[in-house]
Amino acid sequence: MAAGEFCLCSLVRLLCSLFIPGLFLSGALCLCLVVLLWGIRLWLQQRKNQLASIGKDGKHQLVVAFFHPYCNAGGGGERVLWCAVRALQKKYKDAIYVVYTGDKDVTGEQIVESAFRRFNIKLTHPVKFVFLEKRYLVEASLYPHFTLLGQSLGSVFLGWEALMKCVPDVYIDSMGYAFTLPLFKYLGGCRVGCYVHYPTISTDMLSVVRSQNARFNNAAFITRNPLLSKLKFVYYYLFAFVYGLVGSRSDVIMVNSSWTLNHILSLWRTGICTSVVYPPCDVQTFLDIPLQEEKSTTEYSIVSVGQFRPEKDHPLQIRAFAKFLEKKALGQQSSPKLILIGGCRNQQDEQRVNRLKKLCEELGVDKKVEFKVNIPFEELKKYLADAVIGLHTMWNEHFGIGIVECMAAGTIILAHNSGGPKLDIVVPYEGHITGFLAENEDDYSETMAQILSLSPEKRLEIRQNARQSVKRFSDQEFEVAFLLSVEQLFK
Repeated sequence: MAAGEFCLCSLVRLLCSLFIPGLFLSGALCLCLVVLLWGIRLWLQQRKNQLASIGKDGKHQLVVAFFHPYCNAGGGGERVLWCAVRALQKKYKDAIYVVYTGDKDVTGEQIVESAFRRFNIKLTHPVKFVFLEKRYLVEASLYPHFTLLGQSLGSVFLGWEALMKCVPDVYIDSMGYAFTLPLFKYLGGCRVGCYVHYPTISTDMLSVVRSQNARFNNAAFITRNPLLSKLKFVYYYLFAFVYGLVGSRSDVIMVNSSWTLNHILSLWRTGICTSVVYPPCDVQTFLDIPLQEEKSTTEYSIVSVGQFRPEKDHPLQIRAFAKFLEKKALGQQSSPKLILIGGCRNQQDEQRVNRLKKLCEELGVDKKVEFKVNIPFEELKKYLADAVIGLHTMWNEHFGIGIVECMAAGTIILAHNSGGPKLDIVVPYEGHITGFLAENEDDYSETMAQILSLSPEKRLEIRQNARQSVKRFSDQEFEVAFLLSVEQLFK
């Protein structure tokens, strides 16, 4: 007993003797890290001053940079980017505008031309493009496991490359890479802002893992194993905590919908500097399409607009459409067709399209389904003008620019009963219905049948209500809200 007590006392004395030196060592290491980071900041500021351009007033020109590694992707996020750049160019004409991008396979001129061709957006001044070599670090395919963590850490390295190539005065993350915000704020000395389309992690994702529900980002083998589910929940919880810390470093936070606002406020706890800025939708271009009563000889088409990404859940659209055809719910001789319109960002997206085509063959609807990939804006308008139903199936879509475009073009929207569509878009207008919501294959197939069973007059009434309701999502409304939100970054 005495020997045991002696050993224990010896161990306590040893730990006490190591505590003070360990405390000093930890303090010294922390001090060295602070000095190192401060030195890097001073070096970056010196480099920035050396490369600064002088304006007409004899002062350094303000450099405004947007971090958007996929600026040539052609999706709704890219429309926000170019509308934001255009809005700032109108108000702050003397500033230099920079876009960090990983689209090395095209030139800056081609990117600007693509923005005009796809979105009908023409910039008033030139934009400088900083081409990044390490975009592969934020590709999901690089991280088959711990994808959120891998992409987030990858974005830090990609952000460092961007910072080394150009140190701006104002930095705006327009693609959701929150982990770059502290980098540019504390090392780059920038005023930082962000436009959040979709939280990297949300409380909904935590609840999905906790309740062991299978989703595209929660594999079935994990949901079947209680231990793995608990471990993943802990991983998500810790990641959400860190995500909240880095996101809250932003001076200005803009979110695209009420749904996104709720999640960002819950995770980042930044109510004072957070505001909803609805994304700009080219509603006027679609509103210019004549809205006429359908003729009985019209060939019915159902159109889906959205990038070919896993979260858009195109398989659900195809399965619901196949089930709709099986039921032969339409009591007319003309058979509807499904047209899937979207952009492919990379080889993974192209492979996804090929798998969707195989699914159509398996379900026997390949003759009734068409794929339109990376089509020009004018061609998109034509398909929307001819369609009766606009289809959208993403669960918890943050906003849904494609949904607004469909409604403005005169289609009757059928979207998922969640997220932005439920809270902000497919809502009654002056007490009148503007569209339909569904949740699963049966809901979608039955609602398709319901819409097509309505009289042309009733469908026309719904289309008119929807058109009136989406005017609040115009480019002009976005510019006003965006400029008001970012104003403090330019003071």
